[in-house]
Amino acid sequence: MNVEIKSRTDYYVELENDLGAHNYHPLDVVIEKAKGIWVYDVDGNKYMDCLSSYSAINQGHCHPRLIETLKTQAELVTLTSRAFRNNQLPLLYKKLQEISKKEMFIMMNSGAEAVETAIKAARKWGYKIKNIPENKAEIIVCENNFHGRTTTIVSFSSDEQYKDGFGPFTPGFKIIPFGDVEALRNSITPNTCAFLVEPIQAEAGIYMPPDGYLKEVEKICKENNVLFVVDEIQTGLGRTGKMFAHYYDDVDPDMIVIGKALSGGFYPVSAVLSSKEILGVFNPGDHGSTFGGNPLGCAVSKTALDIISEENLCENSYDMGKYIISELKKIDSKKIKEIRGKGLLIGIELNIKARPICEKLMELGMLCKDTHGTIIRLTPPLIITKEEIDWAIGKIKTALE
Repeated sequence: MNVEIKSRTDYYVELENDLGAHNYHPLDVVIEKAKGIWVYDVDGNKYMDCLSSYSAINQGHCHPRLIETLKTQAELVTLTSRAFRNNQLPLLYKKLQEISKKEMFIMMNSGAEAVETAIKAARKWGYKIKNIPENKAEIIVCENNFHGRTTTIVSFSSDEQYKDGFGPFTPGFKIIPFGDVEALRNSITPNTCAFLVEPIQAEAGIYMPPDGYLKEVEKICKENNVLFVVDEIQTGLGRTGKMFAHYYDDVDPDMIVIGKALSGGFYPVSAVLSSKEILGVFNPGDHGSTFGGNPLGCAVSKTALDIISEENLCENSYDMGKYIISELKKIDSKKIKEIRGKGLLIGIELNIKARPICEKLMELGMLCKDTHGTIIRLTPPLIITKEEIDWAIGKIKTALE
């Protein structure tokens, strides 16, 4: 480390750059504490968090109810492994049933693990229930998808950077255009076991399919005995203004994959929500996780879900989302190409590079994330108020000027 150290921020940035793998390109803000929608760096500066850790902090940073749950459960028992039972797991199952109306659940840790679990369940269902010939099962996915970063998941990514240097890749996937029902219909074969799709492509830049797309997808999947699997890891749990984004199309997917805000940012927890027919294909020893379904994570997740319901975060996301989109569309700037989004999942596509604008916003006290070169993603905690949105809009105007 040869750079002259001028601040605590410089110290931590240089230490991380020296010792950590360079698989991220973060803004040079070093966060030390957080509360609600605000975070504070090691030099005492205050910022509005408009990323929410990729929608994992829907409930706001350091929610007092989650802190209390974490402390209480940590003093009782944190980990048992699934070799034994614990009293928190069935209570979380019951809560998941209440919000989703599904009848069987499997707990994992990261979103990618949950997607891998859904892939395994779909394939095994294909072989055991649909009678697809062994090792012939196919899963259809969409261009510009983002479902995680494991070797199998990047195998069906259409982003070449996600695949560069990581082959050989897992076979058994077909990629079709997002939002194209005819492409789905034409790609199905007798060996197709599932269609995996994000209701809104968040990581790709907040891309939404045509109205009614998921309804038509559901119909096509039912007609062809293909599992309809939605990845709601980023879009679910209130982010788009409803508990799940697929509710807008009034569909009932065969499997729902969730994570991120499931634990309010306190613990890595994810889940697959489905039916007894589908998840019932798993037998003891088929799949598992040492930490999946641990009592600490389950207790925190139940409280996180209670907060979403009891504090009306879906409703606030819907109302504040409409407000912020309308205010963004009033900004008169040739640098803005398009504003799109639903609830508090919002993309600002620019005619210029987005990273310098995000850096300027950081200087102005607002943190957000650029994606795919020209898009700014705005995903503040769902507790944000109209007054706070007005403050953010002012900073965006200044940064664009």
